[in-house]
Amino acid sequence: MGNAARKYIDLIRQSTAKWANWDPPIPIQVGAYGRLNTESGELDIEGNIYDPEFQILLDKVDGKLKLADFPPQIGAVEGDFIVCTMGVRQNDLKVDGEINVAGLGQASIKGEWQFQRGKRGALLIMHNPRQEYVPRGRVLEALYKVPELRDMHIVNSIFKCPAYTIYLSDKSGEKISLALTPSTNATEPQQWWSDTNASLLRKGHHKDYMFTPLYGLKRKLPLIRRLMRDSPVPDPEGDDFWVDVHVPWDPLNEDGEEEYSLEDDDDGWVARPGREEETDSI
Repeated sequence: MGNAARKYIDLIRQSTAKWANWDPPIPIQVGAYGRLNTESGELDIEGNIYDPEFQILLDKVDGKLKLADFPPQIGAVEGDFIVCTMGVRQNDLKVDGEINVAGLGQASIKGEWQFQRGKRGALLIMHNPRQEYVPRGRVLEALYKVPELRDMHIVNSIFKCPAYTIYLSDKSGEKISLALTPSTNATEPQQWWSDTNASLLRKGHHKDYMFTPLYGLKRKLPLIRRLMRDSPVPDPEGDDFWVDVHVPWDPLNEDGEEEYSLEDDDDGWVARPGREEETDSI
């Protein structure tokens, strides 16, 4: 298909308000910052707030905060996390004589997913994920003062897991079966089984938290003072100085390409409005 990565990322964001990593074995670190690539949908990382070089930038505007004293926080292990986008239906996997897979009855995750014909659907499965995140409160407020972050997007949280599956459907109305079964391999205590080898099916497993399938992104809140004295709005505090990131592309068709509308205009083809990120008023 045309742009599988961007379509998958777009679909997952619509369902979770988070950003998907098309290649989960490639790590994304808490505190990374950069710009979204409008073609691939992925984050082009330019640095990290926990790099020593960034502390120098922070010292110029806030000489008190030392980021080494506020390392990323690690949350508790959560239950299995499954995201099915619109048009995807999850059903129980029937274990019968037709499926002869060792350990299928003891699988920690197993199911059957039916995708809609004619439309792309996305599936994300994370086994026992845990979050890592920038400590809430003082850190993000201090980072707002750093001018080098003005046009940057910052990774404020990530989901890591020891096993994942991602899938983007091919519009054929296919049905896939998946299970995370126990393994006798000490380095890989569990392994994925599937009844398909589709090209847009990706999965991984390990004994450690090696994969980053999902992350959160924030951008600076534009501060525009209201002129109406009779309706004052309080100044932001703490993490409220940063807001969610909007997609930097027009609505996508089923193949991940931007759609355009033909309007009665001298220039002919006109891109749909709304690509620029919204401006928030304070």
